Amino acid sequence: MAEQRMATVLNVNDDEANRYLVNRILEMSGYHVLEAATGMAALLMAEKHRPDVIVLDVKLPDISGYEVCARLRANAATSAIAVMHTSATFITPDKKVQGLEGGADAYLTQPYEPSELIATVRSLLRLRHAEQQARLRTDQLIEMDRRKDEFLAMLGHELRNPLAAIMTAIGILERKGPVDTKEARMHGIIQRQTHHLARLVDDLLDVSRITRGKVELRKEPLDLAESFQQVLSILRPRVEGRGLKLEVRLPRAPLWLEGDATRLEQIFTNLLDNAAKYTDQGTVFVELLQEGVDGTAQAVLKVRDTGVGIPPEKLPGVFDLFSQVDTSLERSRGGLGIGLTLVRTLVRMHGGSVEATSGGYGEGSEFVVRLPLLPPERIPVLSGANVVEARQARRILLVEDNSDARQSMRELLELWGHQVAVAPDGVQGVELALAHAPDVALVDIGLPGVDGYQVAQALRARVGNNIRLVALTGYGELEAHALALKAGFDLHVTKPVRPADLERILSNLQGSSGP
Repeated sequence: MAEQRMATVLNVNDDEANRYLVNRILEMSGYHVLEAATGMAALLMAEKHRPDVIVLDVKLPDISGYEVCARLRANAATSAIAVMHTSATFITPDKKVQGLEGGADAYLTQPYEPSELIATVRSLLRLRHAEQQARLRTDQLIEMDRRKDEFLAMLGHELRNPLAAIMTAIGILERKGPVDTKEARMHGIIQRQTHHLARLVDDLLDVSRITRGKVELRKEPLDLAESFQQVLSILRPRVEGRGLKLEVRLPRAPLWLEGDATRLEQIFTNLLDNAAKYTDQGTVFVELLQEGVDGTAQAVLKVRDTGVGIPPEKLPGVFDLFSQVDTSLERSRGGLGIGLTLVRTLVRMHGGSVEATSGGYGEGSEFVVRLPLLPPERIPVLSGANVVEARQARRILLVEDNSDARQSMRELLELWGHQVAVAPDGVQGVELALAHAPDVALVDIGLPGVDGYQVAQALRARVGNNIRLVALTGYGELEAHALALKAGFDLHVTKPVRPADLERILSNLQGSSGP
């Protein structure tokens, strides 16, 4: 093989005759040979020339071959070099074990046949070549993974901008007053499909974060029953729009836990959407209850359907990434096969568990989520200060380079009674803020020229804490959230934001700003 004939071998032996003989054997086999008579000389030559293989005698006049091998392995520059110990003195099994355990790749006892030496060198070269290819492939995969993450982040940003404009526009149409039945039906279709697209984008980006361990929860005490009711108000029309019945049983008392409201909503949404997607007709049953008391108390969510069910062979892998019950070519039920993976991961991150059961095809399925509840002493005491104040008219600055998103957002905000100034870039945004002193600035991050981070920094430096800054952006990664807060934003909101959520955000922005 060409790569073997061109390979370099460092021969380390203090016996001049023995070293000469091994040199000749290696050279006759086509290898380029270097030589050293001491351990320290071998270390210097190894770092300078980076040979492919080192034939290393154990008994040397300064330091032993064992020590040479250990130092080679400890040095990043020489750690990958293949090492073959040879010895006429240290030939007992325990010495061979010591050499191999110390990092050597092979151990030959002298005297040995020339063919045995060459065969061992060739074996080590094959091993080294395979390791190099594996490292190269690993590096390529790491680079591909990095580029994939960059692509997904940019894809999310590019998809969220038009989705934000559509979602805001439909929010305006809904508030314009009564329309005929056909037009109302079209509004409903646009709204449902836009929400569906937005959720697919979020799931796609979330699964990338999960595989990289980049998902973090923003936990706070919350009433799970109240959060679930809010989700149901959104999902009920979606489920009933498929011609299904939705039967719900909720507890009368609050269920307090420490969790991330957004991620819990994602769990609920994925489970109910999954149940509705795989049920052609019949009913989706939802029950939320408490089991246990005090320190063992759990919130238990059960989502059961009368749908197609899950075959026994697919049940163990139903939460695996890209797992699909419907694998037919028409893919009539849609989905990316990542929703249940997200459910399991997010439930576990909340300290809970989720399981799936089914009687098989045509028998429906049931998913049960268990989440730990807060002990009584940690349940927050609500007061009037916890109640969100009613919406009030504000002076709002909107900095957005997408003309459709800018126009639709402006009309929505003005419909709510706010005074709105708009800017298509960061420079004009800062100028307007200084001229009109808005209460709130909604700022896109991906602006031309001066980006949203720089806008926030400029406003904090020149206006101080007399303005509330909201990053309204298609970049939803955790790093983007951290950068936004560091730049001076009070909130980081990912597009597309639903009108109801935007209204709630503006209502909650009370009082003074700043870290």
